[in-house]
Amino acid sequence: VQLQASGGGLVQAGGSLRLSCAASERTFMRYAMGWFRQAPGKEREFVAGINAWSNSAHYYSDSVKGRFSISRDDAKNTIALQLNSLKAEDTAVYYCAAYGSANYYQAARPVYWGQGTQVTVSS
Repeated sequence: VQLQASGGGLVQAGGSLRLSCAASERTFMRYAMGWFRQAPGKEREFVAGINAWSNSAHYYSDSVKGRFSISRDDAKNTIALQLNSLKAEDTAVYYCAAYGSANYYQAARPVYWGQGTQVTVSS
């Protein structure tokens, strides 16, 4: 049972990146999925979430709303996070995660975590 994140890198402020997360088992597609990030010296924070069986039920933190977009491709067992209009404060290690339920809700805590992928935004 693994989640594999990829797509991080170094980008200039105002640029874009697309992160991907591949699930090792199709059963992950039954779960709500999410992206989190952790900047140096800070706690891990929620970035975006998406319900199972849906590409319309999205949830975002206020800091990324309007700039980031989460999506899922159940046929490929993947979720993605499109990062646009990047800022220096978006620099962090980004993690994908799976919840133990089909629907995201604010108090939910992920059950499965992938390894992180580094996003660095230069100003």
